[in-house]
Amino acid sequence: MALDNAPLGKTSDYPDRYDPALLFPVAREENRRRIGLEDGRWPWFGGDLWQAWEISWLRPGGIPDLAWAEIRFPAASPSLVESKSLKLYLNSLNQTVFSSAKQVVETVTGDLSSVCGAAVSVRFLSVDDSGTATGRPSGFELIDNEAVDDVVYDYAPESLSANGPAVTEKLCSHLLKSNCPVTGQPDWGTVLISYTGPAIDRAGLLRYIVSFRQKQDFHEHCVETLFTDLLSRCKPQNLTVCARYTRRGGLDINPWRSTEPVEQVGPRLVRQ
Repeated sequence: MALDNAPLGKTSDYPDRYDPALLFPVAREENRRRIGLEDGRWPWFGGDLWQAWEISWLRPGGIPDLAWAEIRFPAASPSLVESKSLKLYLNSLNQTVFSSAKQVVETVTGDLSSVCGAAVSVRFLSVDDSGTATGRPSGFELIDNEAVDDVVYDYAPESLSANGPAVTEKLCSHLLKSNCPVTGQPDWGTVLISYTGPAIDRAGLLRYIVSFRQKQDFHEHCVETLFTDLLSRCKPQNLTVCARYTRRGGLDINPWRSTEPVEQVGPRLVRQ
């Protein structure tokens, strides 16, 4: 993975003047080849919802303004954006004057679209709104108390199995943990799985999710691995996998992949 020049894992100055050159793209193709996918034939629709909680700029006259943002990257984009580079870029807005919030949104949208190679959607929201959060989305069944005797902490896709007539289920686990492949820092998340197909063995699914505990991968790569493993080993008729990760450095990342062409990231969770 070509991250030698990325800011992740390095000591960085935090610029406070607008600088789009801070954004660092990471090609998606390498990880997709690693999980057996090539030539743009991805078995999913999807995207990556980033929530950015620390956005500020200067109004004309010098008074600061601020917002939080929902940023949506399409899964079909050639590149994702390395997270620390996005944090540095957003901080470069801090002492920069913009005529309006609309100009900031347009600027950020254009810069992110350019660096990832596809149209990115950016929406600013007021920090004065209370918003809503939930521990677990309605209708999802928690699997974290399933009895698993042979827990492993090394990636174990062979734990997955499904059999019997088709069912429609929504399953949730709060026990996803993986590690940043550059810094080794832990990444914590909740996995949301919706599917129709042979019933997935829940103990095996929990064992599989726990087996990511020492896995080193970016958030997006983990979700694509979860999706392709479930699709190939459990043979569902339709499938959606979303992971809602906890916040780090003012950003949380929520990738989702689905056999259906609709966004299915769900509500913000209490750990975010």
